[in-house]
Amino acid sequence: MAHWLIKSEPTKYSWHKFVEDKQTFWDGVRNFAARNNLKAMKKGDEVFFYHSNEGKEIVGIAKVAKEAYQDPTSDDPNWVVVDFKPVKKLKKPVTLAAIKGDPRLVKFELVRLSRLSVSAVTDEEWSIVLELAETK
Repeated sequence: MAHWLIKSEPTKYSWHKFVEDKQTFWDGVRNFAARNNLKAMKKGDEVFFYHSNEGKEIVGIAKVAKEAYQDPTSDDPNWVVVDFKPVKKLKKPVTLAAIKGDPRLVKFELVRLSRLSVSAVTDEEWSIVLELAETK
């Protein structure tokens, strides 16, 4: 199983709204690297949900519910969406400052490729973030 991170501005789509909706498709991705990450996702993969711009913190864990398919908001076949379901809120959100301050996370794509809206997370990074979140 692979691990990923998706970003959303909480004023546009928050963790709370995601939990309320119970499932959503991740649309509007218009970056080829982020799109390739969506295409690489498999059903059951675990995903960190990150609040960008406001909060700047990982707040929850989701799972891939449906693998990549044509983005219904675009006629361009280059763009895809993936369906996600919320799993659980982190016991303690993990801020971007905490991530940047942890020397074990210097290669974390959230730090290195800060503008990428969908990124890969290594197994080691996943475990470290869960440790920081005090979440199992």
